[in-house]
Amino acid sequence: MTRIAKTLKDGLFLGAFLILASLIVAKIDLDNDTRIDGPFYAIDGDTLAAGAERLRLVGIDAPEADQSCGEGGNAWACGDAAREALARRAASPQAQCSGSSRDRYGRVLVHCRIGETDINAALVREGMAVASGDYHGEEATARNEKRGVWSGPFDTPRAWRAAKGAAQEDDGAPETGTGAGTGLAAFFDRLKGLRPW
Repeated sequence: MTRIAKTLKDGLFLGAFLILASLIVAKIDLDNDTRIDGPFYAIDGDTLAAGAERLRLVGIDAPEADQSCGEGGNAWACGDAAREALARRAASPQAQCSGSSRDRYGRVLVHCRIGETDINAALVREGMAVASGDYHGEEATARNEKRGVWSGPFDTPRAWRAAKGAAQEDDGAPETGTGAGTGLAAFFDRLKGLRPW
């Protein structure tokens, strides 16, 4: 075997080994969600504060703080009601949130629980948030039973933000931009399953 062929063979072997090692590290890291224990402070219907850290409940989109639902004499402050519904649960010392990725605002994307109760799912089931990627069964239940925002006409939080000229992608989705700093980190997030290809 010529020296060039041997060098090429060794280079391919090394490349394959490095790719395999990267995949193994990415898989190990995927299972290491950050766990944050409560109590928490509810900033709005889908965002919590734990000290200086901000947590965004993933899979749901709650009405914004100054959003109203319903019409005319039946209008109500659904944004405030959503924040209060989250605050009641988040104030519990037994509340726990876990997640391993961040959105474009730097908030940790989390699933929260109190014991066996999924807080994210409970908010959607009560009609205090709409499903955004997850919890469609809970949303169907709330819609059928006319709970919360489903009790009358309303703009989805995304549509309401669009009408107000606010950010469109404030729905708890991981950052998928192409700006500076997203190259290698985005590649590894995709390997770990945290971002879509």
